[in-house]
Amino acid sequence: MSGLINYVSGAMLWLGLVVKAPDLIRHRRDPYLRAICAVLGLAGACFFLGAPPTVGTINHVSGIPNLAAPLTYASITAYSAAAQILIVYWRGGPHVHRTTRRWIVAYACVLVGIAGMFALGDAPVERRTDLDIYYATTPFIAEMIVLYLAGHLAAASVTMVSSLSWARQVRGWLRAGLVTLGIGTLCNAGYSVSKLAAVVARWCGRDWSVLGTTVSTAAAGLGALMTVTGTLIPLIGPRLTRWRDSRRTYTRLEPLERELDGVLTRRALRLPRPRWSSPTTRLVWRRTSIHNALGHLDAFFDRGLYERTREAALADTGGDPERADAVAWAAVIAVAAREEPYRETPLAGAAGTDWVEDRTPGADALARIADALVSSPLVAAARLRSGTTTTGTA
Repeated sequence: MSGLINYVSGAMLWLGLVVKAPDLIRHRRDPYLRAICAVLGLAGACFFLGAPPTVGTINHVSGIPNLAAPLTYASITAYSAAAQILIVYWRGGPHVHRTTRRWIVAYACVLVGIAGMFALGDAPVERRTDLDIYYATTPFIAEMIVLYLAGHLAAASVTMVSSLSWARQVRGWLRAGLVTLGIGTLCNAGYSVSKLAAVVARWCGRDWSVLGTTVSTAAAGLGALMTVTGTLIPLIGPRLTRWRDSRRTYTRLEPLERELDGVLTRRALRLPRPRWSSPTTRLVWRRTSIHNALGHLDAFFDRGLYERTREAALADTGGDPERADAVAWAAVIAVAAREEPYRETPLAGAAGTDWVEDRTPGADALARIADALVSSPLVAAARLRSGTTTTGTA
């Protein structure tokens, strides 16, 4: 993998970390959030430290040939442990803290072992891409390589089994995230297996270097991408669902806002339209405008019209009370919006404040009312009668 691809991949992961940083600052005691940020940060570090230009720079600045190797191995090991700890916190349970402490202690020992083996070994020739294979038979360096690969493979395997088995018990975005995470850790396990295969082949006098360079690097890149994606899906997915639902509701409410446009404009009841805002914010804006108009019109709501239309709608809808209420409200709102400009005082048969407060439609009912404005013949008939009355009044 070229240095450019490493740097782009690492930057994308660190960008995700930057996005989550405000949440981490606000909820710094949340272990689950800390684990997510650790996975993002360490995954980016793996790509950054593993890039050949970075390897050369670390070795040159430190004056120690191949010092970048244990640093990269340490970041890979820490990333593997963070991914497993994330699963532990994600799933929860009575022994979460005890389990995470065990993982932390175990992989701290692995990190100490990597550092100790490198210090005891001798690796004088700089190898930027194939150190694992080149020093596979060198005392202590070989043990360091096997130690980090075994630790990485163990964490990846446990994470894969945990995430895929848990995915069978859940649904929705959480299941999608767990399956993606499981596939990503399977690729991570492929990285360790291909590296170990190349090392064992070196012990046997064979040259399988393509496994230790090309195949393993591709598996690591894909695995890191899918692992991080799997951790983010349950966080981003519900928000996307809310935005999708908000956008659909916003669109459904358009006929109702259009029906009230005259009142909103004449009485300056519409709030300034938000720009560059989320679908949820735009939905709140539209609902607020609608409620402002309904609040102004409540003195003109005709209780008798509501009751008559509701009875007719119950007959038409087969006794569905929600649809009947929506049709009745749509008729009352349509008539009130048309008659309000021609009346300085409330209707003689207006609903009355108590009745309005008891029956004013909630947020969920507004969308059904908007649908009824477009589709119900009873609402169309009420509009027609209202148009005749207002014409005669004018």
